[in-house]
Amino acid sequence: MDQLVAIRAFGRVVETGNFTRAADSLEMPNATLSKLVRELEAHLGVRLLQRTTRRVTVTPEGREYYEKTARLLRDLEEIDTCFSAVQGKPRGLLRIDVGGSSARDLLIPALPDFVARYPDIRIDLGVSDRTVDLISDNVDCVIRGGPLDNSTLIARAIGTATLLTCATPDYLKTFGTPAYPDELKNGHRLVSYLSPQTGRAFPFRFARDGEKTEIKVDHRIGVNESNGHLAAGLAGLGIIQTFSYSAEAALNAGQLVEILREWRPAPYLFHVVYPQNRHVTHRLRVFIDWLAESFPPRVSGGWQ
Repeated sequence: MDQLVAIRAFGRVVETGNFTRAADSLEMPNATLSKLVRELEAHLGVRLLQRTTRRVTVTPEGREYYEKTARLLRDLEEIDTCFSAVQGKPRGLLRIDVGGSSARDLLIPALPDFVARYPDIRIDLGVSDRTVDLISDNVDCVIRGGPLDNSTLIARAIGTATLLTCATPDYLKTFGTPAYPDELKNGHRLVSYLSPQTGRAFPFRFARDGEKTEIKVDHRIGVNESNGHLAAGLAGLGIIQTFSYSAEAALNAGQLVEILREWRPAPYLFHVVYPQNRHVTHRLRVFIDWLAESFPPRVSGGWQ
């Protein structure tokens, strides 16, 4: 048994909550991972995990062993990172998660610069508007906008986006251009952005001279992915609220028209987020620094 490999395998089972996800994240067969954990338990002479057909739970001994070995693995990774940093060559795999429109309009167009600077870093990019669990999904960092409600995460601001209210010229010709937010309640068709977690529609938000208001009405169309949400607006299905960086090209081309400009809501802060209990590797550190350098002008967009 390679004890270090077995410790890593056991740790991933604890973090992900099941053998299949742990095996996938480590890119090894499920049977191999199960064998490693069994051999580790035999080596220690204690039961680390309780297995049933439906779930895996960590025993008290397993929890204690995990906490101690997790510190050991972080120390080992820090040693490796220090030597990589001295050589000036961050390397290895970086797992990043980002929302759909942010990937399309912000991160992916900028990535050639990062790849050119750090050719030894490999990137696995998860693109989804759903909120991932950084620990169980084995993600190094996520890029997200809006308020943060998880105190176990560390966040670094990487720019401020503007939220716009838009519709197509044909839609406005048919239904009229509202002058006040309350007019959206009277005969207008709204395309709502739905929470990927709950399925609930986010309200349309507005602010002017310190006055804030939210419009909550039954939407005609709801979409739970940011690229699809923009596409629904471009198709003339109704009024949308979206970020300026996402709508900029369509606004410049005249495909969308901004409405209720003087009622734009408060700026929307974007962060790169990573777990506080995980050592920041050299490759993650340079990526975070690169985001802080290159993203603010991209997030703010050119549409003013």
